[in-house]
Amino acid sequence: QVQLAESGGGSVQAGGSLTLSCAPSGFTEINNCVAWFRQRPGKEREGVARLDTFSGTTTYADSVRGRFTISRADVGNSYSLQMNALKPEDTAIYYCAALCLGRSWSQVRTYKYWGQGTQVTVSA
Repeated sequence: QVQLAESGGGSVQAGGSLTLSCAPSGFTEINNCVAWFRQRPGKEREGVARLDTFSGTTTYADSVRGRFTISRADVGNSYSLQMNALKPEDTAIYYCAALCLGRSWSQVRTYKYWGQGTQVTVSA
């Protein structure tokens, strides 16, 4: 059974940093991508960043480019989202997603597997 175990959420003041981690397990298929999405209160789930696991290519939403970095850990099978210069509008539940079924990286329907989410709260 595929699982995406997320960790690292929490509360931080504006301008601070947090690192989220996603550890995939149980895959019987070759995983071609990992992405992070977030869902802010009253909003739809939106794509934040994506990593192509074959090429290493990364893609970011305009709202986080230059502040967030998605990467693969040097050791083990885990992926992180380093979040710097956090803003109150970054407050959301963050979800890890994996196995791309299409090319629209920021669409929820593109991903086959999802984690349960981790809360990030940024106070002013």
